[in-house]
Amino acid sequence: MEHKFYFYSALLLTIVVTTGSLISIPKLETTQVQISDKLVHISAYCLLTLNWLLVCKFKTNKLKESLLILLLIFIYGIIIEVLQGVLTSYRQADLLDVLANFTGIGLAFMFFSIFLGRK
Repeated sequence: MEHKFYFYSALLLTIVVTTGSLISIPKLETTQVQISDKLVHISAYCLLTLNWLLVCKFKTNKLKESLLILLLIFIYGIIIEVLQGVLTSYRQADLLDVLANFTGIGLAFMFFSIFLGRK
């Protein structure tokens, strides 16, 4: 039961990140607190990666599965950046966004390995 919860949670978060990456988001008013775009990328990909790593937590070969998840999420991030540049007129592909995504993925893997990977 717990495995299904993690799977559906990760799937929903993947849909949210995809949608949020490809839709037009209006600019926040200048009176509101501004959050760095790169910090949003790091946070989103950290949460996305943690969720997918929790899905594989119950597998027997966790390291192999974990590395595959990291690779697939990294490729997913690159694809999203390319789609932003190709499909939208209000977003652009950015190599620094890919670097921020990679940072979030790495942070998630370290956190998972230290605190959540063990039973």
